[in-house]
Amino acid sequence: MTNKAKRPRDPVQLAKQVFDIAIGEAEDTVSESKRNPSKRRAGGLKGGKVRANRLTPEERHKIASAAARTRWQK
Repeated sequence: MTNKAKRPRDPVQLAKQVFDIAIGEAEDTVSESKRNPSKRRAGGLKGGKVRANRLTPEERHKIASAAARTRWQK
């Protein structure tokens, strides 16, 4: 893990840092994964469908029964 400086929590300091980044006086410290979140999200979007296809009907029934039981216990 790298020791990159975090962005300041103070709004005035944050505004100055954003301004410095915009005019090129400072370098942006945001990681690539936070700049492009669509790459991270792709796994979550397809995960449920893949899991549903992989489960047998008996396993799906067991999971659904447990979920229904939990819902009705409230």
